[in-house]
Order: sequence, then C-alpha cells, then structure tokens
Amino acid sequence: MTPLGLGIDLVEVGRIRDLLTKHGERFKEKTFTAGEIAYCDSCADPAMHYAARFAVKEAAAKSIGTGLWAHGVDWNDLEVLREESGRPKLALHGGAKAHAERMGSTGSLISITHTRELAMAQVILV
Repeated sequence: MTPLGLGIDLVEVGRIRDLLTKHGERFKEKTFTAGEIAYCDSCADPAMHYAARFAVKEAAAKSIGTGLWAHGVDWNDLEVLREESGRPKLALHGGAKAHAERMGSTGSLISITHTRELAMAQVILV
C-alpha cells in the first residue's frame, strides 16, 4: 500500500451542534448521506457523531487534494460507513471517486476519534 494522499481534520462538536439546531434537516441532507443520518440520529449524542463524520469528509477531501466543491467533489461524495465490527470505512462516490481513481487510488485508511467537545479524523488515500 503506497500512500497517495493524507488528510486530517479537527472539528468542534459545539459548532456542529449549532448547525444542527439552526439548520436541522437542511444541514443534514446537504452534508450527510441517508445512511450517515440514520446512524448519527440513532446515537445518544448525535452531534458528536455528525462532527466525527464531518471531520472525515474534510480529511478525505484533503487526502485527494481537491477540497470540497472543487473538481466536482461534494459532501455526499464522501461517505462514512461502518463494517460489522464497527470499524469506520470511507466510501467515495461521484467526483471524489473519479478523482481518487485518476490518482491511482484503490482505497483508504481512516481513523476517527471524538470527545464531547472535539472530533478528529485522519484519512490516508492508498
């Protein structure tokens, strides 16, 4: 596995909590997939899990070198899935997938951590 890109991001849970309060479903639907929304909303503190996924999306965009909204990459092109074991997995769709494939990527490694105040994610594109 040769690393092709690396991204890291840190998000304040309170910032995401405020966006959820202020913009609710509109923010969720613009930023997260239906699966991500279902998972986060099922958690005791949804804001913490939304923040973690937000951090993954930012880190993933950095790892492919596009940022969001550049080269046709949108929020929902970057999706956090969970394996049966609970291990997080990044799925790329649309513009993000196309760009990563042009780079020669065959996958990624991700790590997520969070507290009540902060969520952090790291993505290595391989």
